[in-house]
Amino acid sequence: MGLFSFVKNAGRAMFGKDEEAAAPAAAASAGPSAAEIAALNNRKQAARLVQFVQGLGFGVEGLNVRVEGDTATVSGTVGTQADREKIVLAIGNTAGIAAVDDNLEVSNPEPEAIFHTVERGDTLSGIAKKHYGKGSKYMVIFEANKPMLEDPDKIYPGQVLRIPPLGD
Repeated sequence: MGLFSFVKNAGRAMFGKDEEAAAPAAAASAGPSAAEIAALNNRKQAARLVQFVQGLGFGVEGLNVRVEGDTATVSGTVGTQADREKIVLAIGNTAGIAAVDDNLEVSNPEPEAIFHTVERGDTLSGIAKKHYGKGSKYMVIFEANKPMLEDPDKIYPGQVLRIPPLGD
């Protein structure tokens, strides 16, 4: 699918402040270099993202996540386009990640959804009205974003949601 942009400081906090502060602090000490600390932190963040995605229950074969700075690159094979998009969103809607480079392959290709970045004042029904013409279709959007969304009333500015095509 390509490279997707996200709001870096919006989303689920998974990375500790101590990791962010470690690289500059390393430059002042005689220990590992700032680059070595940054590389270690990138590997830790990637491992946490893999664990997070696996915990969501998507059937991903060969899941691999690499983090460099605020960009995550994800690869592996998934069964559906919906799972592919959900994995990209799960990773991208993580505080500290500003971009996701999607290298996932889909076993059973389907039409792609569009992505919507939530703005202040948005509701799922308002987003449904904008994209589908009917606010009552908000549950389609809610279901398309499970398990990242646990409640249709709990969305936040900066969050990116998938808006799947409506079935006939």
